[in-house]
This record gives sequence, C-alpha cells and structure tokens, in this order.
Amino acid sequence: MTRSLGDLGRGGALRFALWNRPPWADSLLARRLLAAILTALAAALFIRGDPGAERTQIVIAGRDLPPGHLIQADDLRSAARESDALPAGIVTDMSSLVGATLTAAMRTGEVFTDLRTVGPRLAAVATGGRDARIVPIRLADTAVAEILRAGDRVDVVGAEEQPPLATACRSIETACPTARPARTLATDAAVVLVSGPGDRRGSPERIVLVAMDAEHATTVAGASLRTALTVIFH
Repeated sequence: MTRSLGDLGRGGALRFALWNRPPWADSLLARRLLAAILTALAAALFIRGDPGAERTQIVIAGRDLPPGHLIQADDLRSAARESDALPAGIVTDMSSLVGATLTAAMRTGEVFTDLRTVGPRLAAVATGGRDARIVPIRLADTAVAEILRAGDRVDVVGAEEQPPLATACRSIETACPTARPARTLATDAAVVLVSGPGDRRGSPERIVLVAMDAEHATTVAGASLRTALTVIFH
C-alpha cells in the first residue's frame, strides 16, 4: 500500500525507519540495555553490601555535633556495619562516650573512634609519646584562641605577672621589684581542642586543650594557676 506524505508526518517516518533498520542495530540496542541493567545491579549490590559479611554493632553520631561538645546519650546511635570496612579504634560501647568531650565536629552517621574524644589515646597520637597528657589552659589574649585550630603545634609561654608591690612602690619613688621575664614552659605542644564561646555551661571563656609530655604538663598546669599564658605558633 502506498503511503501518503500525510501518513509520514503522523509517525509513518518513524515506523518506516524501525522496519528498515540495519541488522546490527538490534544487537547494539541489546548490548546497551544489558550494560544498563548490569550497572544498576552493581550499584544496588554496592549500596546493600555483602549480606554474608560479618557485621559489628558500632556507635555513630545521631545528629550533627559541634567540636567541644559534651556528649549525651541522645547524641548517639547504634548501627551494624561490615567489620572489614571499619577503621581502627572503633567504639562499640555507647556508655563509654557519655560525658566525654568531642574533639572535632561530626556529621550525622559518622562513626566514633577512640580519637574522636579527649583521652589518653588522643594525647599519645598527637604527641607521639606514650606518657603524653592533655592540659586545659586559658590564654591571656582571648583573640589568640580565635585563630588556634586542632592540630596546631605551639610553644606554651608563661608571662609572669608584675609583683603586687610594684605599683605601690612607684608612688613613693623607691626601688621596686621587677617582674621576671616570660619563659617557655613547654615546646612543640599539640593543640587538640579549642572550645567555642559558651561551650561549657554558658562560660564566655575559651578553653584550649594542649597535649604534651607528662613533665611539661605538670609545669604548665601549675603555672596556669598563677600566671598569664600565651602560645607561640610553629
């Protein structure tokens, strides 16, 4: 039957092309469909994981958490993950995290490891020494805390305060005791946490946690009770 131009305009051209396609077109179409199906299947298997793999119940963040956050039970969630895909130091006991201080921000669903909270393992990794300790300090200049970041290497310096009689003796023009010069209390300390303003029960002060060896930690902790502290960046 002869087809008019009107028939071709109403879809006849497409039917004509399908009826007269070359033989190799069918095999090409079949290969493309098969490739698309296999790609979709691989994606589904990747998302699902290996159903036969060994799984471990771990602890993950139940919501977005800020650095310096004091972890509560409702911040945590339990989840089953493939054991072979888990990092070292994974936390499986939810109760061990309650009350701990978070060292860095976490997104919902991120897994907890022993380096996510302030503790001896974090101090050892930060300093490279097994006897490392973490010391909280308040800096004399709060603006310095604004630019400090976890991972910074610093020297801790004690700026000795002026003796209490210095002001009085100036008024009577007598010899006054002079302030002792600033001294370095610890070198190459690692900053592990800088709290945000108001992180601790509404306090406006910012606390800086620094990791160092045990001997210098004692020196810095004692000095922080009687003198202003600052840090020198490496």
